[in-house]
Amino acid sequence: MTLIMVIGLFTFLSIVGMPLGFGLGIATMIAILATMNIPLNIVMERMLLGVDSFLFVAIPLFMMAASIMNRAGVTDRILAFATSLVGHIPGGLGHSNVVASIIFGGISGSAIADSAALGKIEIEAMTKQGYPKKFSAALTCASATIGPIFPPSIPMVIYGGIAGVSVGKLFLGGILPGLLIAACLMIMVYYFAIRKNYPREPFSLKRVKDDFLASFFPVMTPVLIVGGITLGVFTPTEAAAFTVLYAFILGFFVYRELKISMLPEILMETITTSAVVMFIISTASAFSWVLTRAQLGRVLSEWASSAGSVAAFLIVVNVILLILGMVMESTAILIIMTPLLVPVAQVLGIDLVHFGIMMVLNLMIGLCTPPFGLSLFTVSQIANMSLEDLMKAILPFIPFLLIALLLVMFIPSLTTWIPSLFFK
Repeated sequence: MTLIMVIGLFTFLSIVGMPLGFGLGIATMIAILATMNIPLNIVMERMLLGVDSFLFVAIPLFMMAASIMNRAGVTDRILAFATSLVGHIPGGLGHSNVVASIIFGGISGSAIADSAALGKIEIEAMTKQGYPKKFSAALTCASATIGPIFPPSIPMVIYGGIAGVSVGKLFLGGILPGLLIAACLMIMVYYFAIRKNYPREPFSLKRVKDDFLASFFPVMTPVLIVGGITLGVFTPTEAAAFTVLYAFILGFFVYRELKISMLPEILMETITTSAVVMFIISTASAFSWVLTRAQLGRVLSEWASSAGSVAAFLIVVNVILLILGMVMESTAILIIMTPLLVPVAQVLGIDLVHFGIMMVLNLMIGLCTPPFGLSLFTVSQIANMSLEDLMKAILPFIPFLLIALLLVMFIPSLTTWIPSLFFK
C-alpha cells in the first residue's frame, strides 16, 4: 500500500508540474502520514542524513570551479586547442566540439555546465562555417554527456557517497567510457561530413603547439585532480577545493580575465545551483528511505534472483533507467535508485565501479533524450531555437550513445581495467 501510494503521488505531482524536490518531499510526507505509524519529523531527519556527507561538499566546489573557468577565458582556449588538434578531419569543428567536451568535462564534471559554458561558442563557430544550426546544437547536446563520465564527475561523487564506492576508482573507471562516447560521436560526425561535405580546416603543427601552450593549464586540470586522488595527495572533496584555488590562480594571475567584480555573481550562481541540487538530494534520500521501508528492495532482490542471469538484470535496469531519464532529473534518479539497486548488484556479483559508471552513462543519455532531458532545454535556449526542432535533430545521435552504453554494459573491463592498475 505504501509503495503504491508514494510512487503514485510522486508521479501525479510530476505530471502536474510540481518542482522535483517539492514533489519528492510532499509524496514522502503524505505516504508517511497515511500508512506509517512513525513521527513526521523522521522526514527531516532522513533529509539531513541524506546530505550529511563530507564527500558532497565537492559538488558546489566543482560547480564554482567551472563557473570561474568559464569567466576566466578558459573555454575559448580549450575550443581553439581542440580545433587545431582535430579541425583538419572532415567535419572539423564537429570533432572539435567533442574534444572540447572531453577537456572541459575534466574541469566541471557536469553535463549542464558543459552545455552552458561551451555551447554558445561552439554553435556560433559551427554555424559561421556553414554547419546547419540544428546539427550544431544537437551535437553540442550529445557531446555534453561526456562531461560527467570523464573525470571528475559530480554524478559519480553522488553515487560513490551513496554506494560506499571509492570515488577515485570511479573517476579512473570513467576514462575509457568517456573516450568511447567521444569516438562514437566522432564517427557519426565524420559520416555526415563526408555525405554533406562539411568544411574542415588546414592542419598546422605550429598552431597545435601554440594553442596547446595557451591552454596547457586548463588541460592539466583533470590530470592534477585524478592524479592527486589516485596518489593519495588529497580526497575528492579536497581535490574539488584545489580545483577552485587553481581556477582562481588561472583567472587572476595567469590569464588576468577574472575580475573582483565577478566574484559576487560567481558565488551567487554557485549557491543557487548547488542549493537546488542539495535540496533534491535531501528529499530524494527521504523518498528512497520510504521505498526501502515499503520493501521495494526485497521485491527487486527477489526479482533479480529469478532473473536468471546478470545480463538480463543489466538489460532490465538500463531500460528502466532510460525510461526514467526521459522524464525525470538524473540526480534524483541516481539518489533514489542507487540504494535500491546496489544491494541487488552485489548479490549478483556485479562490480560496483562498473555498475555505477553504467548507471551514470545511462542517465547522461537521458539528459539529451526527449521529452524532458535537461540538456535539451539548456542548449535550445543557448542556440535560440525551438525545443521541438532540437528534439528532432538529436534523434540520430541517440543510437550512437546507446552503442557506447551497450559496450560499457557488456564489457566490464572498460570500466575496471584502469582502476585495477592503481588500486590493488
